[in-house]
Formats: sequence, C-alpha cells, structure tokens
Amino acid sequence: MFKYQVLKQHRHSSARLGQITTPHGTIDTPAFMPVGTLATVKALSPEDLELCGAQVILGNTYHLYLRPGHEIIRSLGGLHRFMNWNKPILTDSGGFQVFSLNQLNKVTEEGVTFKSHIDGSTHFFSPEQAMTVQQALGADIIMTFDEPMPYPAGKTDIATSLTLSTRWARRCKAVHREETQALFGIVQGGMFKDLRAQSVKQITDIGFSGYAIGGLSVGEDIETMHDIAAYTAPLLPREKPRYLMGVGTPQDLLAASGMGIDMFDCVMPTRNARNGSLFTNQGKVNIRNNRHKADASALDPACECYTCRNYSRAYLRHLFMADEILALRLNSIHNIAFYQNLMRNIRNAIREDIPFDPAWAGLNVKENETGEG
Repeated sequence: MFKYQVLKQHRHSSARLGQITTPHGTIDTPAFMPVGTLATVKALSPEDLELCGAQVILGNTYHLYLRPGHEIIRSLGGLHRFMNWNKPILTDSGGFQVFSLNQLNKVTEEGVTFKSHIDGSTHFFSPEQAMTVQQALGADIIMTFDEPMPYPAGKTDIATSLTLSTRWARRCKAVHREETQALFGIVQGGMFKDLRAQSVKQITDIGFSGYAIGGLSVGEDIETMHDIAAYTAPLLPREKPRYLMGVGTPQDLLAASGMGIDMFDCVMPTRNARNGSLFTNQGKVNIRNNRHKADASALDPACECYTCRNYSRAYLRHLFMADEILALRLNSIHNIAFYQNLMRNIRNAIREDIPFDPAWAGLNVKENETGEG
C-alpha cells in the first residue's frame, strides 16, 4: 500500500521530484506537512487545507494519547474519520513531547515514565506503546519512538542516547504489524557528523519504509543545522523518502529540498499567522504595522489564496487589532498557501531543471518588517 518513487533528479542540485503512494492518496514531493497537533490544524478546517493545496498533515501521538485518547479515536473510525481528513496523515511517535514538555521524566531501557502536562497524571511510553497508539490512530505513516536530545549536549551523552534510540527502533520494527501503515526510522546524532553516520548505518540496517532526520532545529544556529542536514541526507537510501523533522522557515525548505530531502513539517506558518506575521513573495509582513491601516492592496499580489483574493491588508490589520477570530483563520490560510506554493515552485523547478529562486521564499527584499510602525 505504501510506495515511493523518484521521478526526476534536479540538474542544478541534489533535489529530486518524487511521489509517495499511501492508502489515503498520493503525496508529491518535496512536500510540506501542516501540523495538526490535536487532530486539527489550528484555525483551519479540512476544506481550508485542501484549498491551500495541502496533501498530507501531521498529527501528534503524545497529545492525542492524552486527549481524547487513542482508543476513543479508534472506536470512532480512526484519525481520518475523526477529523474528516481523507488525505494522508503522518503521526510522530510522541518522543519529542514526552521529553520537551516534561521536566520530570525517568528514562530506562524499557521506556519513559512521565507526567501529563494537562493534569499531572503519570504515564509510561515504551516503543511498543508508541506503536500501539499510532496503530490505533490509523495514520498512513508512523514514526519510531526515540530519545531526542537537547542542544547543546555532550558527545558522550549523544552517543549513549543514539544507541538507546537504535534499540528502541528495533523494538518498534518488531511489533509493527499494520501493513497499511508505513513505519519510518529516525536518525539522531546531534551536531556530530561521525555520530550521524553511525546512526544512519544502524537505522538503515534495521530497514524502514522511510527515514527521518531528527534532532535538528533545536536551538543550534542555521548554518550548523544546514551543514548537518546536508551531510546526513545523501547517506540515506536514495530509494526511500527522506523527512527533515520540525524544519522550518521558507529559506530552510528551499535549502533542504536542494539537499535531496523530500518531506518537512513545522508549526511556523500557523503559529506566525496567529501572531500577525505573514509570509509573502515580497518578504515577511507584520500585519500589525500602522502602514497597513488604510492599505487597500492584497497582502501578496502574487498569491491566489482565498485571503489574498478577497481581503485587503487594511481589513486583515483591522481584524487582527480588534482581536477577531477571523483574523486567525485568514492569516493561517495565507501562510499555509504560501508554503504550499513554495513547494509547488520547487517541484516545478526540479521538473523543468530550473535553478531554485530565493524569491520563492520571500528573499527578494533586503529587510522584512518588524515591530509596529
């Protein structure tokens, strides 16, 4: 049921045009996945997402396990039916949230004991439990349970964590039974290239349907993140999809696509939208700025999204300053559409062997708007 094909290699970079086939449809790659943490991409309906061009979304195992519970979602027909999304879904393993949202957790060989960030109740996640929850949710692509490490961390600690994540990955593979779900392995190794190479060897030796690069965009500088991603990507099997987790800015997506990475996710477009920060082909726009108060022009003349076709910058600013809920929806529609348009431009460039253009990521201006003015 799951298949990945490389359709075209870009002449000017390591980027490749591909297609992933899942039980709920195909994904043209490189692709960006909007983040639907709690079975919803904040402020947007499934219909909004489809109109923006989203092909696949991401759900969060940790959050859905705690609320409403994976067994409830299973009893209601699985995550697709629960949230009325008929296209592909990827769920992460919950590992990142177990570690990032819980200051008091206990890690053993068996798994992690942690407290709920909602009510303080105690829970235990093992690799087997992560598989059980994800299989109940019914996503098309699921992830192995790993131990993300903070940045900075020492090489000895990273190496110890890496080998634990490898053992957990083997346990995930051993209990993975759903033929309709593709299981991806996760490469760790921090900012150490030799550890990244070690992790790639260990995870690919186990064998998965795809491979993710984890442990980046966790506080390191952009140059380091790009360097490690560029080093790691070509070590992964060419015939399997490559997924860079939690990244990132439009500039990051453009650069990482050129490294041969196929899949991305990040909360940035929707989180920025809710804060009035909007991506455009002319650079980032702070819709709060006073200069937009009487501006009748569209947010982005080059954009064909619902927001840009129907509303002025003046109206978007009015909604945001008045704290109207519609502001969150219209801003989020535009930012998601901008990201999907960026990925479409990248795919077209690979298809036509055109060099990547920084203008697609809104980099054709010297300075983006900041502050109120």
